[in-house]
Amino acid sequence: MVQPIPLIDNALAWVIPVSILGGLLLVFVLAFLIWYIVTANRFRRYEVKIEEASSLIDVSLTRRYDLLSKSLEAVKGYAKHEKDVLLSVSALREPHRGSSMAERASYVTELDKAFTSLFAVAENYPTLKSSENFLALQNDIREAEDELQSSRRIYNSNVSALNQDIVVFPRSFVARRLHIVPRDFFKAEEKKTEDVEIKF
Repeated sequence: MVQPIPLIDNALAWVIPVSILGGLLLVFVLAFLIWYIVTANRFRRYEVKIEEASSLIDVSLTRRYDLLSKSLEAVKGYAKHEKDVLLSVSALREPHRGSSMAERASYVTELDKAFTSLFAVAENYPTLKSSENFLALQNDIREAEDELQSSRRIYNSNVSALNQDIVVFPRSFVARRLHIVPRDFFKAEEKKTEDVEIKF
């Protein structure tokens, strides 16, 4: 009787299973590395978008401050005896570029108060209110407000996406490795979030 020839020598029988396991392990490691790199790049993109939106807020605040300065100059000529209001408005200083969102929000509140005071003074001077330059400044201020609101929404949207990815597993693993921490939202002052009471 003829004996069948063994296809695989017993000494090499372990090579095929080990090769398959090694290949599967290599595929798993490559898949993990690709996922890690994609996730890390995602976090970096969020950070760039947040910095970009933060810069837009700074630009909007600067524009708003410049408009306040121009409005102040326009009102000065008409309201020389309104020194308290004019001095408080001119004392405002822009926050520096690296300031926190809380400091920027506080600055926005101060600017709102300054504009309110300035326009209250302007109400007493009908010729100023009807001046084309002053009307154009008011229109520019409205546009600056809209730009600031838009910048805030973009910033908060990007911060929300980043903060969500930081806390969701398995992306939280990458965030911890890269030392990425949640960012603060640009919050409205509490007074503006309360219900408005209307009395007739």
